[in-house]
Amino acid sequence: MGRGGVAAVVRATGISYSTVMRGLREIADPVRMPASRVRAPGAGRKRAADLDDTLTSDLESLIEPSSRGDPESRLRWTCLSTHRLADELGRMGHQVSPFVVAGLLHEMDYSLQAPRKAAEGKQHPDRNAQFEYINAAVVSQQRRGDPVISVDTKKKEIVGNFKNGGQEWRPQGNPERVSTHDFPTKEGGKVAPYGVYDVTKNTAWVSVGITHDTAQFAIATIEKWWKRMGMRAYPKARSVLITADAGGSNSPRTRLWKLELQNLANRTGLTFRVRHFPPGTSKWNKIEHRLFSCITSNWRGRPLISRVAIVNLIATTTTKTGLTVHCELDRRKYEKGIKVSDEQMRDVRVVGDSFHGEWNYTVSPIAR
Repeated sequence: MGRGGVAAVVRATGISYSTVMRGLREIADPVRMPASRVRAPGAGRKRAADLDDTLTSDLESLIEPSSRGDPESRLRWTCLSTHRLADELGRMGHQVSPFVVAGLLHEMDYSLQAPRKAAEGKQHPDRNAQFEYINAAVVSQQRRGDPVISVDTKKKEIVGNFKNGGQEWRPQGNPERVSTHDFPTKEGGKVAPYGVYDVTKNTAWVSVGITHDTAQFAIATIEKWWKRMGMRAYPKARSVLITADAGGSNSPRTRLWKLELQNLANRTGLTFRVRHFPPGTSKWNKIEHRLFSCITSNWRGRPLISRVAIVNLIATTTTKTGLTVHCELDRRKYEKGIKVSDEQMRDVRVVGDSFHGEWNYTVSPIAR
């Protein structure tokens, strides 16, 4: 601006003459003021952690006991939001905002995270050995040309105009209207889909039960699969290998499961080889991620308004790998709490394998 420029800036901004001159000197010095900076090194407001020596350590003391489960921590049973942490730090003598707390947490390598399902509980020492045993049995069964099926019950579903997880494409501003509360009604109730997945053919049968998930229901579903699908796919089969988890209606500890399996073997003439996954590892069963997850994806965002709708949604489930599903409503009533006597169990021909016979056993038909 030439002569009088500094005075003009002083009048226009109200900044003192000495301050303007100091700024000119800083701009003219490339070492002190590099072109990439707008302030001199060390200029600007100091960080809260730099002004308060104990701020970071006190923040850590609030978070660490909660993450490590210290029962004496004041915040053990509360949600650790930045607002709550800022309030607690205020009680400790630190004047910080929730925004500053968030910045400090990021500097300490904290981030917002949701819980992840990963802990499987106490693992059985033969967990991996059982996986290998199951795999060897499956390979051997397939080489003989006999069927391998994976069985389980999908979680019970509420029937009615209720919200279902997921989203689907609809006109803008016109979402599906569903009931506010998810309370089962007498008209709809709940249903229990039991599935039989053919590991080799990539096909499945699902029976949608309207009463209880019992061993009788499980065996009835396996029998329907065999009569409607298995016999045609494996006309020369003499045995069926069943992989199942270690709980529910197909638990190895359930007498009724073994009794009904024996009755099915007698009716069909088939030998059933059963392999159970170790406790806490049911997610490794093929049916979970090859059938049930696909069904859930197929009906995402749609209310399961009726039993017929549920059957149709399951039956239309397909995948790019060629999965086909047959589904049927099972209207039979299955009673809970059926007791199996010792005398009845004497008619069950269950032979356990040498390796964990409680998980691996064979049920053969008995000639009458």
